[in-house]
Amino acid sequence: MIAPNTALNLSVLFLLVLLSGSSCSAADDVDFIYQGFQHASGSDLALDGSASVLHGGALRLTNDSNRLVGHAFRSSPVRFLHGGGRLASFSTAFVLDIVTVGSGGGHGLAFVVSPSTTLPGASPEIYLGVFGPTTNRNASNHVLAVEFDTVMDLEMDDINGNHVGVDVNSLFSNVSEPVAYYAGDGDNTKVPVTLESAQPIQAWIDYDGGSGVLNVTVAPVSVATRPRRPLISTKLDLRPVFKEDMYVGFSSSTGKLASAHYILAWSFRTNGPAQPINLRRLPKVPRPSSGPSKLVIVKFAAVACAGTLAVIAAGMAAVRWVRKRAALADKLEDWELEHPHRFPYRELYNATKGFKQSELLGAGGFGQVYKGVLRRRRSAGDLVAIKRISAGTRQGMKEFVAEVASLGRMRHRNLVELRGWCKHGQDLLLVYEFMPNGSLDSRLFGTGAGAAADRDKASPPPLAWAQRFAVLGGVARGLLYLHEEWEHVVVHRDVKANNVLLGADMGARLGDFGLARLYEHGADPASTRVAGTLGYMAPELTVTSRATTAADVFSFGALLLEVACGRRPVEPPPPDEATADGGDAPDVVLVRWVRDCGLAGDLLRAVDPRLEGCYDEGEARLVLWLGLMCSQVRPETRPTMRQVSRYLSGEEAIQEDAELVFSGANTAEYFGSSVSMTWSSSGGTMSASSLQGGR
Repeated sequence: MIAPNTALNLSVLFLLVLLSGSSCSAADDVDFIYQGFQHASGSDLALDGSASVLHGGALRLTNDSNRLVGHAFRSSPVRFLHGGGRLASFSTAFVLDIVTVGSGGGHGLAFVVSPSTTLPGASPEIYLGVFGPTTNRNASNHVLAVEFDTVMDLEMDDINGNHVGVDVNSLFSNVSEPVAYYAGDGDNTKVPVTLESAQPIQAWIDYDGGSGVLNVTVAPVSVATRPRRPLISTKLDLRPVFKEDMYVGFSSSTGKLASAHYILAWSFRTNGPAQPINLRRLPKVPRPSSGPSKLVIVKFAAVACAGTLAVIAAGMAAVRWVRKRAALADKLEDWELEHPHRFPYRELYNATKGFKQSELLGAGGFGQVYKGVLRRRRSAGDLVAIKRISAGTRQGMKEFVAEVASLGRMRHRNLVELRGWCKHGQDLLLVYEFMPNGSLDSRLFGTGAGAAADRDKASPPPLAWAQRFAVLGGVARGLLYLHEEWEHVVVHRDVKANNVLLGADMGARLGDFGLARLYEHGADPASTRVAGTLGYMAPELTVTSRATTAADVFSFGALLLEVACGRRPVEPPPPDEATADGGDAPDVVLVRWVRDCGLAGDLLRAVDPRLEGCYDEGEARLVLWLGLMCSQVRPETRPTMRQVSRYLSGEEAIQEDAELVFSGANTAEYFGSSVSMTWSSSGGTMSASSLQGGR
């Protein structure tokens, strides 16, 4: 039996332990507010990259320079996980301001909870300085980010170029919404908010550790009270994400187009609501230099309107002119502001003389290509090729956006340069550098866009061997850049003679990226719609549907044989040939025919007879061997484009393995009973009934 005094002592001790535990928990709570950052010391904030505190008190994460990353974190860690796996609640409020010079900038900023004040592997542009190509989607990041993104990036599945997203270990958002706020109680009407408005915007982020609900709310500072209904409310278990101690702060980045990103005030609290920010004491931020005053603009507009009314009153001719002007006016969608080099529709309309038939260079399933002259002051104008993609189809729109998003950011001497683009209603227009010598297909076979351009002239002579060999080397270098040397892996998916264009110097330029797919270096390509051109498509595509670099190598193998032999990858039989039973003879598959020439000991018999023996036998043999190596049925047995480039440049000698290349099991014997091919002599096209999505 316990003595009374002993029992009393134990009770007191137990009470002290409870109070001690409660005190420790309260001591772990964090509560701070920055009403401007002018008094923040180095011990308060950990600044990294381009981040700095301006004299007036604003925290600037990035200025309006290109490809910057800025980080600003609270120097002291925050205790998020307690004993028993209990997760702390937290609440934060801050005021952001994004100032853009010109018509558009990027890329945005994010509130970040991270295990450290540095973010290893962080990259600018689409990664917002939070992740990078090697860290995005890595569960070991232990990072929560709420992004305020001002660029729609297709690689991250962004919904538009003005959205809020909740990200866990990846910039592929768990949930995202266009930036807006709910105006009143019980009102489902959203009021849009533009992040790049150069006006302060307040954001609130609240997380309930017990229920696991995360709420995100935004509103301009002109809105007097916080909206009662959050923009985003989502269930999110952060226990696997958060470590015991984490750091809170902000990250931002810029790209080719840039904005200045500011945080004007910030409050944060665990296990309670964040302190309200005094919006009357916000620091000022530098604004871009203003143009003409509003009064001057109003006066100018008034004079212009008066002049327009006078012209309209002059008669029906002026009315027709006004209607035509309205028809050519541009109505921009949000995503169109996020990609540079946009041409006004009027400029392209005038450049092609109203898309006149006389300016047509060629046409196909994709649409039409026109020659255009972009007029410039004090110059004769720039000659360009303008592709008008077939309107009204979802696929046409996807290919259009794919070209703008990929080719628009790449620069290589063996890729066609995308000068700009335009979307006007249902018209999708891409502007390229002009290739005066047309396509490789037109120079080999007298067809295609180049032939259409020269339809009133005598056909050019066939390409000499030296020109053909140089063209193949150029295409190989272009594909090597796409596969290994650009920031992402790019699989072209439509390598063929018609998509190889020839400049004034007869240099090769690979174009038409409408089917291209991008993915990170080291990542596995995703399955996609089977697409391409029959004869150039790798046989494994019908099974895996994966856009791989090996599939591009197969297409390049078909191109090698096509250029060397002067024959298409698949051709109809001669009209006078028939089988023994009186039926049609089978189609001629080029890779099979070249292999048969090699098996007969006369590989060079496959060389284009139109060359009349004027070619380098060593180079011709190399091209034919490479064509067969690239056309092997198993993807893993094909060389890479780096190896192919080294072979063609003479940096490495090819090993002629007849058993490997001439073996029917390893050569692309993929035109069998499972593929039913038809040939249209009028259109010069082929199709295969078992292949879906081919163009």
